[in-house]
Amino acid sequence: MNFLVDVHLPISLSKFLSKQQNCSAIHVNQILQKWHTPDADICKYADENNIAVITKDQDFKNSHFINKTPKKIIRIALGNISNNDLILLFAKHLPILIELSSIKKVFYIEINAERIIIID
Repeated sequence: MNFLVDVHLPISLSKFLSKQQNCSAIHVNQILQKWHTPDADICKYADENNIAVITKDQDFKNSHFINKTPKKIIRIALGNISNNDLILLFAKHLPILIELSSIKKVFYIEINAERIIIID
């Protein structure tokens, strides 16, 4: 599975994901205009490269449901969380994220403290 970690999330998350089997990850700060990259360009880049956007940003959720882009989105619906706790949360849910990505071309996933929500 390929991931693009949004600017408001730590680079350490993309490094963690890159070390996982069958995963690759980049941070927004490593592509295009780095942290200045507009959301529309991030969406286009993700869709063209079959990458799931990981974000905390509500705007990406709105864009997914209204404009159908980005096609694959994983939204972190938590307040402040330590980088370590965020990585542990992803480690816990990574198997289902990888499985879902292999069978779905379009998805919206929301992860909060209690559960993972998948909306088709």
